[in-house]
Amino acid sequence: MLVFWKEKLVILSVPKTGTTALQSALGAEADIVVRDPPELKHAPIYRYNRFFRPMFEKAAGESGMETLAVMREPISWLGSWYRYRQRPFLDGKRTSTRDKSFDEFVEGYCKGDRPPFANVGSQAKFLEPRPNGTRVNHLFRYEDQDALFAFLEQRLNRRIETRAENVSPKMTLTLSPDVEAKLRRKCAEEFALYDSIG
Repeated sequence: MLVFWKEKLVILSVPKTGTTALQSALGAEADIVVRDPPELKHAPIYRYNRFFRPMFEKAAGESGMETLAVMREPISWLGSWYRYRQRPFLDGKRTSTRDKSFDEFVEGYCKGDRPPFANVGSQAKFLEPRPNGTRVNHLFRYEDQDALFAFLEQRLNRRIETRAENVSPKMTLTLSPDVEAKLRRKCAEEFALYDSIG
């Protein structure tokens, strides 16, 4: 999470959407950088609403902060998680996908009680508005970096250059039509939110 106080902007870090690269590019100029623990670095909107927003409002008297987040196309997002969990440091752990196919990973993700290797959260849940009106003000598609950078460069009044970081291993992934249909049915809110981004 990055906070730019004068610009009244908070960049939320949705996992697997390139926010580590943004943090490296902008962290030195941010007023607050939350790097650890992961539960705070990757604070979803409900955690931002519960902890950070009240701090900004009560402790610092600022109620005009806006939030920004990036969402990745849901199948691509799951593919990134699947590839990330192929890394050798997870070998032998229950979260490893090394002995699983992409179909098996997505099938696991579609279950109500997800197995550890497929328990990677939900972008829609991460970005879900709160009853008090707290929500993501500026939502961009991961696949539209030009729009994201144009907004940030205008808002922060600086040029932004990033380099790839925390990249998952490269591999070609295919999802069988039946499994994709199940994913689209069981996780319809993910696709609906992504499709709604203008």
